Amino acid sequence: MHSETQSKTHGSKNVGSVMLRTIKKQKWLSIGIVCAVVGAILTALLPPLILGNIIDSMTAGNAVSFYLILLYFGFTLLTGLLESSREGLLVVFGQKITHALRSSLMDKYTVLTADALIHQEPGAVVSRFVGDVDTVENLFTSGIISMFADACKIISILAVIWFKNRGLAIVLVVLLPFLFWFTRIVQKNMLAAQIENRRAVSRASGHVPQTLHNIRTIRNLGRENYMAECYDTYIGESYRAMERTNFYDAIYSPVILILNAVVVAVVMLLSASGNANVLNLFGMSAGTAVAVMNYISQIFSPVESLGMEIQTIQSAIAGVHRINEFFSLEELPDKTGYIKENLQKADTSFVSFENVTFAYEEQNVIDNLSFEVKEGEQVTLSGRTGAGKSTIFKLLLGLYEPKTGSVQIQGKPAKDIPDTEKRHLFGYVEQSFHMVPGTVKEQITLYDPSITMEDVRAAAKMTGLDDTIMSLEHGYDTPCSDGIFSQGQWQLLSIARAAAAKPKLLLLDEITANLDAQTEKEVLQALKRVSENRTVISISHRVNATTGRVIEI
Repeated sequence: MHSETQSKTHGSKNVGSVMLRTIKKQKWLSIGIVCAVVGAILTALLPPLILGNIIDSMTAGNAVSFYLILLYFGFTLLTGLLESSREGLLVVFGQKITHALRSSLMDKYTVLTADALIHQEPGAVVSRFVGDVDTVENLFTSGIISMFADACKIISILAVIWFKNRGLAIVLVVLLPFLFWFTRIVQKNMLAAQIENRRAVSRASGHVPQTLHNIRTIRNLGRENYMAECYDTYIGESYRAMERTNFYDAIYSPVILILNAVVVAVVMLLSASGNANVLNLFGMSAGTAVAVMNYISQIFSPVESLGMEIQTIQSAIAGVHRINEFFSLEELPDKTGYIKENLQKADTSFVSFENVTFAYEEQNVIDNLSFEVKEGEQVTLSGRTGAGKSTIFKLLLGLYEPKTGSVQIQGKPAKDIPDTEKRHLFGYVEQSFHMVPGTVKEQITLYDPSITMEDVRAAAKMTGLDDTIMSLEHGYDTPCSDGIFSQGQWQLLSIARAAAAKPKLLLLDEITANLDAQTEKEVLQALKRVSENRTVISISHRVNATTGRVIEI
C-alpha cells in the first residue's frame, strides 16, 4: 500500500506541486515575504508626497517643519530596509525551493523504468538537476515576485498620480497598452530563444562525456574532427539562441528610457502652458511637479526592470517545462510482495526463454531465442561478440522487455519481479567492480539493512577475502578507496557482494576477462564455492572458464 501511494505521488508530481508544498511548509517565511513586498510598495509612495509638501512650503515662504524632513528620511530608510528584507527572504526561499526540487527529481530518478533511463542523455539529466533547477530558483529570487512587486508599484503610483495630475495619469494609461504589447513581443521571442538555448546546452553537455567515454574508438577511426565539429555545432546553436535573447533584452531598456524622458518633457511643457483647459489637466504646483517627476521616474524604473525579470522568468519557464518533462517519464509499476506470493511456486524450469526477440531501435539483437535452465543447473552462454549475451542478462534482470516472446523465472515474467526483491533472487557479477561511497562492508551490503554482518563475513569467507579485509586498519569498517585491493581482489569482492543476499540465481558476465591466469584460478575457485546449490548462468569466451552445459547464442 505504501509503495502504491508513493508511486501515485511520483506520477502526479510537477514543479507547481513541489512549489506549493514548499510554500505550505515554509508558511511563516512566505508570510514574511508578502509583508516585506507590500510594506516596501506602500512606504515607497510616501517620500515623494512629503517632499512635495516641503517644496510647496519653501516656495510659499513658510518654514519647513523638521517633522516633515524627519518623516521623509524615515520613510526612505524604511523602504530600503523592507526591500533588503524582501531580497534576503527571497534568497532563503529560493534555496528551499532548490532543495525541494532536487530531492523530488532524485525521488523520480529512482523509480524510472529502464527504458526511460536508457533514453535519457547524461548531459540532459545533469542539466535538469543543476541548470534548470537554478533557473526555477531565480524565478522566485529575481523573477515572478519581483515582477509582481513592480506591477503593484506601477498600479499604486498611477492611483496617486490620478489625484495629483490627471493629465499625466491619462498619458500613462494610454501608454500602458503599447508597453504591454511590446513586453509580450519581447517575452515570446525570449522564451523561444531560451528553450532553444537549453536544448543546445543539453546536447553539448552530453557530447563531452560521450566523447571521452568512446575516445579510443574515435581515435582508431580517426573521427576526432567529426566529434569536434559536432560540439562546435551545438555551441553555435547555443550562441545564436543567446544572441537573440540578448538582442531583445538590449532593445527593451532603451525603449523604456526614451519613453520616460518623453513623458517628463511633455508633462513639463504642458504644465507651463497658458491654456486654461490644458492647465486644468496638467497644471500643478512646484512641489507637486517635484513629486510627479519622482513618481514618473519610479513608474518607469520598474517597467524598465521588467525586461530583466522577463528574461529570468522565460528562462525559468523553459526550465520548468524540461523538469516537468522529466517528472512525466514512465515509472516502475508497484509490485510489492509479488515475488513472495508468486515466485515461490514450483516450476520445472527455473529460467525459460520462449521465442524471445529483442531489438535495439530497429535492429534485432536476439531473434526467436528459446532455452531453459533447470533449478540448480549451471550453464554457460557462448557466442560471438554482439550476439546478445549481455542483453539476455538484462532481460532476466527485468531491465528490458522482449519485443516478442516471454522471459520467465519460475514460471513468472521477469519484468514483473519487484526491485525490492530482485537482490534476493539475482546475484549479478560484472567484468569490473563498481564502487559505491562507503566502507568495505557497505561495498558488500550496498546499504541493504536486511544483510547482516554475519552474512557479510560469510560471503567474504566463501570468496577467500575475509583475512585480507580483516588485515585492513579498520577491518570491514575501512573506508573503501581505489588502492586497497588488487584487481583480482576487487573481483572477489564483487562475488561476495552478489552472494551476501543469498540469491538463488547467479549471473556472471565475463568475470575473468581482465584477469591473469593465476588470479583467474583463484576467482574460479571462489566462484565454485559460491555457486554451490545455486543456479548459475555465465557468459565466457574462455573454454577453461565455462561451467556445466553450454548454450550457443
